[in-house]
Amino acid sequence: MSELQLRGIKKSFGAVHVIPNFDLDIKDGDFVVFVGPSGCGKSTLLRIIAGLEDLSGGTIVIDSEDVTLHDPADRGVAMVFQSYALYPHMTVEKNLGFGLRMGGMPKSEVDERVNAVANILELSPLMERKPRALSGGQKQRVAIGRAIVRDPKIFLFDEPLSNLDAELRVQMRVEIANLHKKLGTTMIYVTHDQVEAMTLADKIVVLRAGRIEQQGCPIDIYDDPDTLFVAGFIGSPKMNLIEATIIEALGNQVTVRTQGFPETPVTVSTRTSRAKTGDKVTFGVRPEHIVPVQIAKVVFTAQAQVVEQLGGVSYIYATGVDGTKISIEEKGHSHVPVGTEMKIGINPEVCFLFDAYGLRL
Repeated sequence: MSELQLRGIKKSFGAVHVIPNFDLDIKDGDFVVFVGPSGCGKSTLLRIIAGLEDLSGGTIVIDSEDVTLHDPADRGVAMVFQSYALYPHMTVEKNLGFGLRMGGMPKSEVDERVNAVANILELSPLMERKPRALSGGQKQRVAIGRAIVRDPKIFLFDEPLSNLDAELRVQMRVEIANLHKKLGTTMIYVTHDQVEAMTLADKIVVLRAGRIEQQGCPIDIYDDPDTLFVAGFIGSPKMNLIEATIIEALGNQVTVRTQGFPETPVTVSTRTSRAKTGDKVTFGVRPEHIVPVQIAKVVFTAQAQVVEQLGGVSYIYATGVDGTKISIEEKGHSHVPVGTEMKIGINPEVCFLFDAYGLRL
């Protein structure tokens, strides 16, 4: 079992409260991703779990054992950092086994573990190379292998792919996902890249200013964001968020007039019936949910400003009558000329409304 409970976690740097009061349960075998903007506390939380940061308050429990005061080496966790931190004068084989040798493990057992990890990560042909002869992806695999050989209860990943180019990031995402399937070990992964979060996680924890903004499986958070912050953070490209005014509120059916596209009101079904006529709200629709006008219930008029042709998909960046920006995703090639007026289709059932406090209506 590799369950983790964080209770009342607090961390302050002087008068700055980075993590004010944090509670979280992580089940055995889960792949949990902490995601959020820079400065939200995600890396600090990871370092607290690893024992690399002292707590200002709270407890850390791993497998029913309070490890709050344990040394990092005694917690049963292994951490993979953003930097590879390999020993440049050692071969891959020596790098993989260094920690075990320093811990006094017999050579035969070290060799057995190192060879098993090398087979899992396809490092066997590279065992005699030194780090300078490795690519970025190979170095990261060695860094991950060095964590695996310790056979930890929990793996901690601190933005491990941020130093890689785009193609290698995709490759390494697949390798880390496959590794989790093979090992079945609890993994906690920190990133500011919500594409990594969406593709890797069993559960995403969206952080903001040291607090949990929302947690759940990736698709649930994408389809059902609780707050304006989550709606704008999860999704690539980000959700269109447009200021609007409620012109009619009948129970859970709320009609708004949007800034920049005032000619066509939109009626959205809400979770609650607390909206009132005249309230200022934020209207949200994802670029990929904007549809051809032939199948739309509501049509907006916009002017195309920039068109990005990516081959399999195109992105059109357009504006409303007052310059309000809206992004549109089209499958395949776009034939919209820059500077021309265009009609875009909206289906209200996939749209969102958020109140003045950023809470979902």
